[in-house]
Amino acid sequence: MQDKIETLVTLKDKIVAGGGAKKIEKQHSLGKMTARERIAALFDEESFVEIDTFVEQRCTYFGMDKMEVPGEGVVTGYGTVDNRLVYVFAQDFTVIGGTLGEMHASKICKIFELAMKVGAPVVGINDSGGARIQEAVDAMRGYGDIFYRNTIASGVVPQISVIMGPCAGGATYSPALTDFIFMVDKISNMFITGPQVIKAVTGEDVTVEALGGPMTHNSISGVAHFVCPDEAACLADVRKLLGFLPSSNRELPPLAPCSDPVGRLCGELDTILPDSSNRTYDMRRIIASVVDYHDFFEVQPYYAQNIITGFARVAGQPVGIIASQPQVMAGCIDINASDKSSRFISICDSFNVPLLTFVDVPGFMPGTNQEYGGIIRHGAKLLYAYSEATVPKVTVIVRKAYGGAYIAMCSRHLGADMVLAWPTSEIAVMGAEGAANIIFKKEIESAENPESVRKNKIDEYTAEFSNPYQAAKRGYIDDVIKPSETRKRVASALGMLAAKCESRPAKKHGNFPV
Repeated sequence: MQDKIETLVTLKDKIVAGGGAKKIEKQHSLGKMTARERIAALFDEESFVEIDTFVEQRCTYFGMDKMEVPGEGVVTGYGTVDNRLVYVFAQDFTVIGGTLGEMHASKICKIFELAMKVGAPVVGINDSGGARIQEAVDAMRGYGDIFYRNTIASGVVPQISVIMGPCAGGATYSPALTDFIFMVDKISNMFITGPQVIKAVTGEDVTVEALGGPMTHNSISGVAHFVCPDEAACLADVRKLLGFLPSSNRELPPLAPCSDPVGRLCGELDTILPDSSNRTYDMRRIIASVVDYHDFFEVQPYYAQNIITGFARVAGQPVGIIASQPQVMAGCIDINASDKSSRFISICDSFNVPLLTFVDVPGFMPGTNQEYGGIIRHGAKLLYAYSEATVPKVTVIVRKAYGGAYIAMCSRHLGADMVLAWPTSEIAVMGAEGAANIIFKKEIESAENPESVRKNKIDEYTAEFSNPYQAAKRGYIDDVIKPSETRKRVASALGMLAAKCESRPAKKHGNFPV
């Protein structure tokens, strides 16, 4: 008996050693942890339980039958994060470059199947040289099997991808199908075709970093959601993100104890807006003032910066926040902002996270680039996402809310449950200047002093319509509040809506305006 136990220990030690000391040392020299070190940093201490430790590849081509591949190049299992169950797979670059073959993929698929059965998040740590060429079509099948499970699990359990090395070719589509993607500065890269292929096909010269580095995907492509300075900080942020999400769509997001008074007045908000409605300010200051402990966890902070998305808590309740950002493009909604916010709204609704929207939007971005790029189609995504969402929806109109953009930013007409407005709100089809030029065009043109008449008409329109009271008279605004009361009223609204239950007509699925 003891001999067999010793054999077991020896076998496990060999698998745990991965590609061996030299390859582990090389991994460390690049500023990278090993797969097992990453798992240890992610999970609560000593909570990780490994699955499929002894799985082996069965390829016999090109000498693979003589090659040792400990753990099949991927570590899989489960553990706890803040005492909540989470599943994980971590590709091991020290074992033949973490390449994916048939059994490597099989281990990952098993993790997804277990996670869906019990209702728990999946964190995938990607660090791989791509498909294992020796396994040919079996490797490609492996990717397809993973993509299928990513899709079936979508909206069922949270899926988080962590890119901690190369992720190229078909391998990129699994992270793209998940809910959130983290990347690490100077370590991560993602691309469909590498610099050499691009050079050969198009003649373009581009570096790996410029093509698929963290800031490329965080600020330009919008593929990734977070960029972190190092792996330890990245895994800490993954833990934080998990804290805002339920384990599955069958649960509500976890409440947290809150010592920040729910009725706390935000006195600074009474003076935060500039005197002129054409001047900018940072919407993040309003968000920070309202949420618990001023703690806002922003999602995609470098992409489509004219709109803000992220998580926070109000009275201990996790909320997903969508907010106009007047500091960038005056807060106009463009193609990228539509995509960013729509996707975030959909994720929040999938996992029962209430939506809190702050509005200061002058309209959709004009211009031929936007029209030719399909702003109609992309903007429709925002309308669709808000209309489809059945979670509690609270909207606060801070300043401008004009035209179609007023409707799109979770107005009562798209199903907002509670709409609050500051007295500084301007809710109208368009700004007073543009409206006066159209409504009183003939009167202005025929006047002896056109500019004087024009100014008077602008003032007249402003007094009549550039305020929240016309909308409030019609019940489109539930209340006009002092800015300093925003936290108190938002918390009250969320509490009132806690038991909200709303359904949609039975259907296979809607047709999202992709």
